[in-house]
Amino acid sequence: MASESERRGSLEVALERTAQLLDIDPALAVEQSQEILVAIPNHPPALLLLAMARRRLGEPAAALEVLEPLLNAQHKWAAAWFERGASLGLLGRGDEAIEALLKAVEFQPEHPEAWRVLADHLMATGDVEAADSAYARHIKCSTRDPLLQEAAAAMIQKDVATAERVLKRYLMDKPTDVAAIRMLAEVAVRCDRDEEAEKLLLRCLELAPGFTAARYNHALMLQRRNRAPEALAEIEKCLATDPNKPNFRNLCAVVLGAVGEYGRASKMYETLLAEYPKNPKVWLSYGHVLKTEGRPDDCVAAYRESIDRDPAFGDAYWSLANLKTFRFSEADLSAMVKQLADKELSDTNRWHFHFALGKAFEDAREYAKSFEHYAEGNRLYRTRFGYDADINLARAEALMRNFSQSFYGERQGFGCPAPDPIFIVGMPRSGSTLLEQMLSCHSRVEGTMELPDMITMALELREEATAAGFESHGELLATKSADEIRVLGEQYLLRTRIHRKTDRPFFIDKMPNNFLHVGMIHLLLPNAKIIDARRHPLGCGFSNFKQFYASGQVFSYNLEDMGRFYRDYVRLMAHFDEVLPGRIHRVFYEDTVADTEKVVRDLLAYCGLDYEPECLRFFENQRPVRTASSEQVRQPINRQGIEQWQHFEPWLGPLKTSLGDVLDAYPAVPLL
Repeated sequence: MASESERRGSLEVALERTAQLLDIDPALAVEQSQEILVAIPNHPPALLLLAMARRRLGEPAAALEVLEPLLNAQHKWAAAWFERGASLGLLGRGDEAIEALLKAVEFQPEHPEAWRVLADHLMATGDVEAADSAYARHIKCSTRDPLLQEAAAAMIQKDVATAERVLKRYLMDKPTDVAAIRMLAEVAVRCDRDEEAEKLLLRCLELAPGFTAARYNHALMLQRRNRAPEALAEIEKCLATDPNKPNFRNLCAVVLGAVGEYGRASKMYETLLAEYPKNPKVWLSYGHVLKTEGRPDDCVAAYRESIDRDPAFGDAYWSLANLKTFRFSEADLSAMVKQLADKELSDTNRWHFHFALGKAFEDAREYAKSFEHYAEGNRLYRTRFGYDADINLARAEALMRNFSQSFYGERQGFGCPAPDPIFIVGMPRSGSTLLEQMLSCHSRVEGTMELPDMITMALELREEATAAGFESHGELLATKSADEIRVLGEQYLLRTRIHRKTDRPFFIDKMPNNFLHVGMIHLLLPNAKIIDARRHPLGCGFSNFKQFYASGQVFSYNLEDMGRFYRDYVRLMAHFDEVLPGRIHRVFYEDTVADTEKVVRDLLAYCGLDYEPECLRFFENQRPVRTASSEQVRQPINRQGIEQWQHFEPWLGPLKTSLGDVLDAYPAVPLL
């Protein structure tokens, strides 16, 4: 008869053999583990191996059946919690998977795979900060190299300076270590050095084209840099390797929205919601797509679902307020005030609640309370994200110097002659969405969205100019030949092609901030139309002040900064009126409200288009609209937008002072 030690040795050999079979022949691993369990019923290691083998065979439900009783008996076993999380993920039960994986890393903080899979799920739900931390923990746990461990530990502690120093030292000895290069790219991202990060990721993919994690990061970077078509190509390559990976699908949904593929995006979010039904951020993202598609009831329901899952999620309340036509109930008001009383509420949630309450009290005609909340929301945000009005003034002055009358006189015939684009520029919240909606009702004009491409091209030229020793991209453009300028114009048309869904000959680019790039637009695309949407400076200024932007427009969070930015805008446009007389067609929002038909007729005549009465019935247009005015432009025109600021005039002193004679002269332009 075999001794106890012999039996124990045989069991260990059998368990080891079964473990070796998991990746080679999981079906045989099932048989082996079952044989062990016949000999030793309910043996925990054998049960875990059986569950692992079932999952590898593509039978996650069967794996869970094994794991449930195992975890009841061994509730602190990290390996079993990891298997549960991995199996739940395969079944599309993402919320439960996150809970299981958090248990795994709670009981075994150095479990590398648990951190990696957890990071994928967190990224899929939009929790980028937590996902980044989990990825860093994965690296720290999975590598044995002390330098990489030190770099990962620094990343976890958000000590990017140490991480960068250590990684560069490591790469001096191992310059082709793609994992380390990818980590260094993440450091560059955290330091807002996007160009450097992209170069590092491209180096990763050059060394290892199959390094899907780096390709995913590259897709993220392209999306961050407003290069959505390229980002879509990259993330679709990632999905081809692993179509079920949740973070791949979430990024794909985001990018699809950015290129106007809203139907595909909403279906992808619906799939993600089936996996993460408890996640407020996924519900919020789904609501944003529904808003753009013009499905207001479904949109409100999605935002409400987000709030139900996290009552402290200020962004969901602000998203309701940002529908503009939505009205909060007394219960909503009480809930928001209660959340603000919580001292543990994050600043991000706090400023969202203040902006939402500003809108709620404005609708209730309690204007003093409303302004108090708008002001506090702006103060909190501006404290975190500063703005220097002098930098914008210097930028405007450089543009006026660079794009002079002589500059254009020396470049007659430059640029791409295509007449396709219609640019609507101006201050945000000046009625540009309304003009876009009217024009897009014309049979020859396609509405798109606020396209980032001209801004992105200007940024790229600025980077090229800096590298070449120029002070501005205008100076760089002055050195380029006619052929080079024509190619730049063609590049813009190529980049924006993905946003054109019809065969209409003209399309609208409604990025308001393109007023800063009018000089470049005329140089690159001399036959494009440029429309300047202008609104009363107090109406425009206050409308911006009460608007929380997802990103950008950092000038709008202080009334004095707001006034100075408006002055810079007026001054710059006056310069181009002088340098390029008759080139820009200006539309005043107040005129649009007072005599809509005349404004539409003049607008169409400027664009060289025949009058079509459908343009007056813009509110019946069901096209997707991706701005804060999306619900407003789906209604007939009213005077409310003209008069709203007057209720807040007692508090607008800093705005009036900084506007100065620009306010006094409106709608004319003072000598600036």
